[in-house]
Amino acid sequence: MTDPAARLRGASVGAAAGAVSVAAHALGGGSVGLGSAAVSLLVAACALTGVLVASVGTGLARLMVLLAAGQAVGHAALSVAPGHCHPPVFTAAMVVAHLVAIPVGALLVRGAEVALGRVLSSVRRMVVALGVVPAVPAAVWRVVEGAGVVSLWRLLLSSGIGRRGPPRGVGISLFSHRFAA
Repeated sequence: MTDPAARLRGASVGAAAGAVSVAAHALGGGSVGLGSAAVSLLVAACALTGVLVASVGTGLARLMVLLAAGQAVGHAALSVAPGHCHPPVFTAAMVVAHLVAIPVGALLVRGAEVALGRVLSSVRRMVVALGVVPAVPAAVWRVVEGAGVVSLWRLLLSSGIGRRGPPRGVGISLFSHRFAA
């Protein structure tokens, strides 16, 4: 599998198909017990749908078809349970829930794929940028003459090592324009 979003796409479509199947089943008047065989069948159907979606290519139309098929298989898995109690006729709320969930779910899954692609692209660029070590220029050494070695006793006994005041010649050049007239 070379598509990095294939697993995300498969898991998202499988989970969405299961969630919409349960919600539409409940809107149709059916109930689902957590310990029933219908839940096991639903999980198996959603996992199979997810694997199928992960193995095929991308595309909004293909996602919508596979999401609709996953919802149909999930709803059928809930309907074949021994304790199934809603009427065999589809209610308007159930059909509307399935029909609205198909394009909305496909758009959300496609948006997540695009977002994942952008995140992976920026992470790759950052890793490449951080992986390149910039050339460091050779250190430039300068020898400064006139700096004498100061003894440790002088440092301990005096208040500092330097002269107090500005360097020689700075005061004259700063204030020389005031005196020239």
